Amino acid sequence: MSDAVKQAAQAEEVKPRSVRVVLMALMIAMLLAMLDNMIIGTAMPTIVGELGGLEHLSWVVTAYTLATAASTPIWGKVGDMYGRKGSFLTSIVIFLIGSALSGMAQDMGQLIGFRAIQGLGAGGLMVGVMAIIGDLIPPRERGKYQGMMAGVMALAMIGGPLVGGTITDHMGWRWSFYINLPLGAVALAMVSAVLHLPKKKAQGKIDYLGAALLTVAITSTVLVTTWGGTEYSWGSGEIIGLIVAGVLAIAAFLWAETKAAEPVMPLHIFRSRNFTLMSVIGFLVGFAMFGGVLYLPLFQQAVQGASATNSGLLLLPMLLSMMVVSLVAGRITTSTGKYKVFPIVGGALMIVGLFLLATMDTGTTRLVSGLYMAVLGAGLGFLMQITMLVAQNSVDMKDMGVASSSATLFRTLGGSFGVALMGSLFTSRVTDTMSERLGPQAARAAGSAQLDAASLAKLPEAVRDAYQHAVAAGTHSAFLLGAAIAVLGFALAWFVKEVPLRGAGPAQAGGANAKAAASPADSLAH
Repeated sequence: MSDAVKQAAQAEEVKPRSVRVVLMALMIAMLLAMLDNMIIGTAMPTIVGELGGLEHLSWVVTAYTLATAASTPIWGKVGDMYGRKGSFLTSIVIFLIGSALSGMAQDMGQLIGFRAIQGLGAGGLMVGVMAIIGDLIPPRERGKYQGMMAGVMALAMIGGPLVGGTITDHMGWRWSFYINLPLGAVALAMVSAVLHLPKKKAQGKIDYLGAALLTVAITSTVLVTTWGGTEYSWGSGEIIGLIVAGVLAIAAFLWAETKAAEPVMPLHIFRSRNFTLMSVIGFLVGFAMFGGVLYLPLFQQAVQGASATNSGLLLLPMLLSMMVVSLVAGRITTSTGKYKVFPIVGGALMIVGLFLLATMDTGTTRLVSGLYMAVLGAGLGFLMQITMLVAQNSVDMKDMGVASSSATLFRTLGGSFGVALMGSLFTSRVTDTMSERLGPQAARAAGSAQLDAASLAKLPEAVRDAYQHAVAAGTHSAFLLGAAIAVLGFALAWFVKEVPLRGAGPAQAGGANAKAAASPADSLAH
């Protein structure tokens, strides 16, 4: 008995250092997934200039997004069935293969195909990171590490465009993809050497039918939100057909999951009120965050005359606020075990922040817009990690992968809907305002290209003034929609039930929670 106690004590000593090393590797992998699109966005004009195929430009992003979203639930289930470490390492390898091939692409068709391979791996990166953290660190202790995750997100959003621009200018666009290889190699080596999780042996077979139906449903949804109002009108046959296909696939998927021995997304996880609420709130957070990240730099470039090169830095007030608040909320959650107040406060701040951003006009200074962004960032900081934390705490350990993948998927889909709906509203308002001020023909001519600060400076004063007012009107409508959506998230947050977090720490050292908290350390120690 004394040997067992001694071994447990040694495991607890090993845990903090081992967990920190593993977390460092996980954060590198998370950075890979998040940094990629930020870097590529800056390099796209150069890529199109060399490879051609401007008409297929959107597919470079869409192929990656589709593959990521469609593969996310499957990676989560594979991790639950066959072991987290193996599936995570596999996703890193696939991502790196896709990165290397993308860097060697000779035409736009190849690049689109290789980006899809890269996206398949990226789907497993984010899910793997969240699920492994869920395995290693009990929910009660996880708050300590929230600031690290928020910091990685901020680093990707701020550093991505800057790194992308620097690499493209000095090394060539292909290195925008090759840069992933050394980072991925470090993550592979660290995870292989340090992460030791119990091996699993699946009892059933992979739910291929459910996976296929879910892929069709996700693909239809993402294409509707990507093409609707841009490639095709919302009432076109293509969009209506995709909507019908998506609805039928969802219905068939729900039926298939009730019959499968090992469903790819077990429906019983949605019986937990907290899990369902956090999935919906995560969707709304994705809606607001991705919309904000897209339209804030556009406003500051077109209306406030900021440089496109430093577009990542324009988001600094929002991202720093999000990081600090996430860190503070995590520390409080760890010390008190209480978390219900954070979704409520976060929802309220999100509404206020988005409403304040909706009031911006051509006279709004960068200082004022920065303060408004900080309010939105604080709201997101209270919500970003808490939604994942509560979702994971609401399911059994055996469902950690599908819980993580489902929460990630809902946030991704929220981002797709946010960009699509806010974008449609933004474009409509810009076109209407330009037409009112310049007439339909001049509006079409001025709005046919993306107008950055340098391009705007060359325009006649009347046209420039009209375009700036149009962009201000467009962002007003987009953020007003975001604020209305955030109201729903705030309302839902009141229904979250304060369920005790697993692994309550030293205070319960002799209880079941302590055993649950200690087991990850034991697996790391051996």
